[in-house]
Parts: sequence; structure tokens; C-alpha cells
Amino acid sequence: MKTNCSNKIKTIDELKDIISNLKIQGKKIVFTNGCFDLLHLGHVKYLHEAKNYGDILVVAINSDASVKAIKGNTRPLLPAEDRAQILSALMCVDYVVIFDELDPVRVISELVPNVLIKGGDYQLNEIKGREIVVSAGGQVLTIPEIKGKSTTKLIQTIVEKYNLEVKKDEY
Repeated sequence: MKTNCSNKIKTIDELKDIISNLKIQGKKIVFTNGCFDLLHLGHVKYLHEAKNYGDILVVAINSDASVKAIKGNTRPLLPAEDRAQILSALMCVDYVVIFDELDPVRVISELVPNVLIKGGDYQLNEIKGREIVVSAGGQVLTIPEIKGKSTTKLIQTIVEKYNLEVKKDEY
């Protein structure tokens, strides 16, 4: 059976209706978010693990302007639409949504997932949207990060291997 990965990329309004219907069917919705600028092994293992906590995995990604505001002028390396397409190609990812804000609180408040997951580099009390999920009876979890696997580390490796003259604060 062929699937069109683009069908996994939704607006918040489209996703709100879909999630509402899935919850009526008794499906457990897992939500995570991030920039996902260069997909690497840490991301893939994290997303596969996150999917284990429910039936449907929703990945919210920061828009280009949002990534730039968070990471600086040299990021993102890939535009949001490319990042969304790449993530949607993963079998463990059911839906991808792009958001413009610096944090996913608005998306979380619209979707109210059953499970909110972030990487182990976050403390539970630091996770944005935690209160929304917990007050709705859901759970907030972290998944241990894979040491040495990050977009920043990947960029650093490229810079070093190609002897590029780049200031460390530019990536």
C-alpha cells in the first residue's frame, strides 16, 4: 500500500478535528515538538520511543522564523516544509504540524494530547504545556537523550571535517 507522506502534514485546525475524532475512538495521542533541523539518529530513536507511549504520534515543528529566533541567524539549515516532509516519511510519525510561536503551548492547548514527551535534556517542570496535559488527566514524560547525537554536534563535525572557518556561536 502506497502512502503519501504529505497527507501527514496538517494545519493546527485540521489536526484538531482529526485528534478529536481519534480520541472518540479511544486512541491515545502522543505529542512532541522541536526544530528537527537536521534529522539524525538521536531524533529517529527518540521518535520511535515516543510512539511506544500511545497510538498516534504528533510531531510539532518550529517554523523557520521560530527556529531562527531560538537558534540564531544561521538556522534553520532546512526550511520547515522540508523538515516536515522528512519527518512525515518516518513510519512512527502519524502527523506533523508547523507552528510559528517560540514554544508549542498554543498547539498543545488546541490538541490536548494524552501524553506530552520531550528529550531527557529537559526537566519535567521545564516542559512547556505540561500543566495543560496534566490538568486534562494526561502524562508528561522525558526520554533519555542519546549522548553526542544532536544537530549542533553534527554541524560541529561538518565544520571540523571541512576545516571551515565558522565561529562556534554561529551553530
